[in-house]
Amino acid sequence: MATIEKEPHPRIRSFALRQGRATAGQQKAIDNIWDKYCLDPSESYDYANVFGKERPLIVEIGFGNGSSLVAMAEANPDLNYLGIEVHRPGVAHLMLLLEEKNISNVKIYHHDAIEILEQKIPDHFIQGVHLFFPDPWHKRRHHKRRIVRPSFIELLNKKLVINGYFHAATDWEHYAKSMLKILTASTKLYNTSKNGEYCERPDYRPLTKFESRGLRLGHGVWDLIFKKL
Repeated sequence: MATIEKEPHPRIRSFALRQGRATAGQQKAIDNIWDKYCLDPSESYDYANVFGKERPLIVEIGFGNGSSLVAMAEANPDLNYLGIEVHRPGVAHLMLLLEEKNISNVKIYHHDAIEILEQKIPDHFIQGVHLFFPDPWHKRRHHKRRIVRPSFIELLNKKLVINGYFHAATDWEHYAKSMLKILTASTKLYNTSKNGEYCERPDYRPLTKFESRGLRLGHGVWDLIFKKL
């Protein structure tokens, strides 16, 4: 019997597995402190117990090497941060930073973010979702792999608390326009931008070295911040 899909390719992965090779220090972190920071995607958790304290939860999808996530967690000890990343060396780099700075309000999933959101996080639970510089999948035939699509917005609506927010940032204008169009179409989210388009970078989002270099070269960066009604 035929099934009806809400969009042409709802389960196509929005990431490519490029594991790379861990450095000696990163491999040591993987071997010795993985269980201290990383959660098992096959298990279910009470996040208040996981973090040791019940605080608003911020989820970052695709945190790269974790530098920005560490900076935010260090600056906001009154929030819990859950980082989700498929790149194993990036996970290891984040663990090393957390260990070095003795940061306890960050936990990690090395897994597909969509599956974690769908299966491991309660509905109406997340205060904020960050998606900073996701893979734009430049070629038109790959646009279906972009993570921001109608099914993702539906998932956000389920998982965010009332007045919870979704913050995306990209340095690809075409992807920014695409995200703006998809987000604006939602009847359950509203744009916090004063002009109905893009926002200024808020203080809580750290400026990365890569971004700083791009700005010096005249490249644009677009921030979108939408809140749940």
